[in-house]
Amino acid sequence: MYELFIGNKNYSSWSLRPWVLMHERAIRFDERLVPFTRGSNFDAFRHFSPSGKVPCLTDAATIVWDSLAIAEYLAERHDGVWPADREARAWARCAAAEMHSGFGVLRERCTMNCGVRIRIDHMPVELERDIIRIGELWNEGLARFGGPFLAGAAFTAVDAFFAPVAFRAMTYDLPLDDTAAVYAARLRALPSMRKWYADALLESWREPGHEAEARAAGTWLEDHRVKPSGARAG
Repeated sequence: MYELFIGNKNYSSWSLRPWVLMHERAIRFDERLVPFTRGSNFDAFRHFSPSGKVPCLTDAATIVWDSLAIAEYLAERHDGVWPADREARAWARCAAAEMHSGFGVLRERCTMNCGVRIRIDHMPVELERDIIRIGELWNEGLARFGGPFLAGAAFTAVDAFFAPVAFRAMTYDLPLDDTAAVYAARLRALPSMRKWYADALLESWREPGHEAEARAAGTWLEDHRVKPSGARAG
């Protein structure tokens, strides 16, 4: 049985990718959630991950400690992780790799925080470019391979890699075009994504660094999470 080590569901976009991929592709695993703590998590995470980061997949003695590497490892053992069609598979791998290594401004300015709603008061041109590029990719994949997912009829790894953007779109009300907005909503409606979101709302611990990053993005409008541990009621 695989073990998948992840961080807080409210914050950890990297953890979401293999988690939702394995759920949607019906690949069984045991979840091991290790919460983020104040400051560096390197030493704590090094107990299970060579990089000191999440996610990390273990398969008996084999350890795979990067989200893209996890997808490729699973693809060697399970059908459907990537599209069967060669053209769709090549496109999907390019799009997933672009998400994996790019969109730095979106990551920095719109950190994942599933349970809150924030209005971006100032849209930097660099952030706007990232959002436009994501829309281009989504529109291209949906049009080229027929949808409803990016590389065709089935959910594959490329959809998993953009799943955190679907939550960011909700948190920050990102200005997506109509086709991209519908696709983001389609991802959020998946059973696995609904489960992840419900679990995120029930997390009572807060990590100050992630909270500060979200608050710096704009005006804090709503917080749908349970009260933090130790908070007073009322």
